[in-house]
Amino acid sequence: MDSPIIAKAPVRTASLGKREQTKVQNREIILDAARKVFGELGFGATTVRDIIRATPLASGTFYNYFKSKEEVFQAIQDEMALTLRPRLRDERLKAKTVEEFISSTFRSFMEFVAEDHVSVRTIRHTADTTRVRIHTPEIVAGFEELREDIEKAIAQGLFPPVDADYLMASIVGVAFEVADRMMTREHRDPAAAAAFATALFVGGIRMLPHADHPAAKTGTA
Repeated sequence: MDSPIIAKAPVRTASLGKREQTKVQNREIILDAARKVFGELGFGATTVRDIIRATPLASGTFYNYFKSKEEVFQAIQDEMALTLRPRLRDERLKAKTVEEFISSTFRSFMEFVAEDHVSVRTIRHTADTTRVRIHTPEIVAGFEELREDIEKAIAQGLFPPVDADYLMASIVGVAFEVADRMMTREHRDPAAAAAFATALFVGGIRMLPHADHPAAKTGTA
């Protein structure tokens, strides 16, 4: 089993009081332990007791932060989204062409998956085998940011007036599925995975039907 390489949003504790620092540190200890245990046992087989045993904390301390393993799991997702979202958006906003917009999105995502592959694969596996909610507020916000960036690109003439909602969903779906396949390979190559997904989209995007009305681009009635 590969050891996880965790890409987390930085936590600044220097300006916090001792009690607040302890709270932040305990929460991170729990989340780090949960990533490890989920990666080793899978979400379904993991219990709260397993997570607690992987920390130096008492069981009562765990419940000061989380009520269940589902809450821990959702917190892990949100941390990942908070780390990834600015990285993706910064790259997209620099794009001057369709190719740059698409390639920067896929490249940044594939590189992130390769860095934090245990967490990502645990989340994807759980989505397929359980009913745990994977669309946390931070993840949904990331999807919305992508749709908004597509709409801006359309307004700027970067994209033809395609259906932004469908395109967002397609990019998300391909990104996750290609990343899944990449992680099953002995040699993980995020650059090659991103290049494949980019070629697929850039080759086909100009063949997409143009949206006939604003609702098609926004997904609203």
